[in-house]
Amino acid sequence: MLVLTRHPGQYITIGDDIVIHISDVQGANVRMAIDAPRNVKIYRGEIYEAILEENKKSAAQTKNVDLTELMKDK
Repeated sequence: MLVLTRHPGQYITIGDDIVIHISDVQGANVRMAIDAPRNVKIYRGEIYEAILEENKKSAAQTKNVDLTELMKDK
């Protein structure tokens, strides 16, 4: 993990096409603006973790499906 200290108006680059601008700091809150290509998905950490959890649940349910039973109806 890389830990950096930045001030409002400064920025961080990731690769050639992602830039994170520090726009404001108020107490413990940091406001960031992210410039990235449209095909790059950006999520808040808690949202990303919820997506991963839902994907795990969905995969577990799929493992229990008997595909031969589903195909009999066709």
